[in-house]
Amino acid sequence: MAAFDWSELLTAGVQQLGLKPHEFWQLTPAELVLMLGPNRENGYLARPELERLMTAFPDTKGEPNHG
Repeated sequence: MAAFDWSELLTAGVQQLGLKPHEFWQLTPAELVLMLGPNRENGYLARPELERLMTAFPDTKGEPNHG
């Protein structure tokens, strides 16, 4: 998996999403990707991207529910 460009992501989170830095750092990578979305113009997350996220960040038993 490619490394995240945290500087670019922080800038996007603050400028595009209006997050405060502490709010940004409380997000998981999956939440941030979902919020920024690869298909922002369409307003939805495409199925291939959803499947990629589900593979990269699988649900596991015993994890707290943050939703």
